[in-house]
Amino acid sequence: MIRESVMQVRKRPVVLLVAEAVTLAHFARIVALARTLDSSRYEVVVASDPRYLSLADMDGLRYHPIQSIPGEAFARALEAGKPLYDSAALEAYVSEDLDLLARVEPDLVVGDFRLSLAVSAPLRRVPYAALVNAYWSPCAKVDYPVPDLPFTRFLGLRFSQWLFDRVRPLAFARHARPLNRVRKRHGLPSLGADLRTVYSWSNHTLFTDLPDWVPQSRLPANHRFIGVPRWSAGACLPEWWASLPEDKPVVLVTLGSSGHGVALPGIVAALAQLPLTVIAVVAGKQGVDQSQRNVFIADYLPLGLAMSRVHLLICNGGSLTSCEALAAGTPVLGVCFNMDQLLNMQAIERLGAGLTLRGARVNATALREAVQHLLEEPHYRQAAQTVGKRIRDFDPGENFRAFVADILSSPSSSPSASSSCVP
Repeated sequence: MIRESVMQVRKRPVVLLVAEAVTLAHFARIVALARTLDSSRYEVVVASDPRYLSLADMDGLRYHPIQSIPGEAFARALEAGKPLYDSAALEAYVSEDLDLLARVEPDLVVGDFRLSLAVSAPLRRVPYAALVNAYWSPCAKVDYPVPDLPFTRFLGLRFSQWLFDRVRPLAFARHARPLNRVRKRHGLPSLGADLRTVYSWSNHTLFTDLPDWVPQSRLPANHRFIGVPRWSAGACLPEWWASLPEDKPVVLVTLGSSGHGVALPGIVAALAQLPLTVIAVVAGKQGVDQSQRNVFIADYLPLGLAMSRVHLLICNGGSLTSCEALAAGTPVLGVCFNMDQLLNMQAIERLGAGLTLRGARVNATALREAVQHLLEEPHYRQAAQTVGKRIRDFDPGENFRAFVADILSSPSSSPSASSSCVP
């Protein structure tokens, strides 16, 4: 008599990736990393607000819709210098997170600016990895530029920066308070008064940058760099693409999804006066004058393809779009409106691959001068090409896959969440 043994087929580990879709960047990074995982090895699940879903290739990914606050409310809070979320909004997020985690039962959850996961993941005892730019690390050695807030218009930039340097710890503490209140209500300890800790707190902190872009003091063992996720909108090149003039530099202008589209028409009008070909990516916004013969309009573009024709990118300084330009060896002019954008461009300027203008203070003359300088000085393109090679060589997909394999091969050895720098 032959005894038959019943072999249990081990369930594939479930990796849940959660995006806070207040801007396209957070959603795009999550989708880009999700697509690097082997679906035969892992069950890959993406959760986000559906507002950007039409721009992404979701084939092979399970998807769960969740809510994010309106992008307009997020932008208004940034402009006013107020906390981006109040306790009530975060409580609603936590409730939805807990339901999502119960339904999906992930072995690992990865979040991009979904701050509520700092409550829901510990409550469900799920290992949690946070995606964050390295300039938000508590270990970052950077100067924090004063954002363009209402008081800077009256006090001037120089005095405003002096004042901000002295009150910044209080401002960061104010922004950290709502999440700490929610954690306290759920029996979790405070994360302290540093906003950078709130942004980066997790079991495993993953920086979406190259290791030496932002100077750091010694990082904790559970912080690591994975590189720059590459993403391009699921859009086709427009019919006019093949007819772009060959005898003029091509400048692409996009102010992204985080507001300030009102500035786009003025920027395009100023550039149209130069001997350039101007491509304006309007992202559903109206108002750009299309009567100029050297101006071309697109709703969205597949940036990975488009950058092969572009000599200069003008954007709001956000990391997703600017790094896509750098990956193609294209220098960047950042017209920045908030601290995150200023910090990202601060790093790009250190690399010699771009320049920064403040959106609240930009004028046509300064804009045209900056564009001409970036196009005429070859060292900006040379620096961008050097940075681009490093972006392409430091593969975020390979690094992310290695991280996931490490964590899921020994989940019991996952470290306690920490954001403390090593002295």
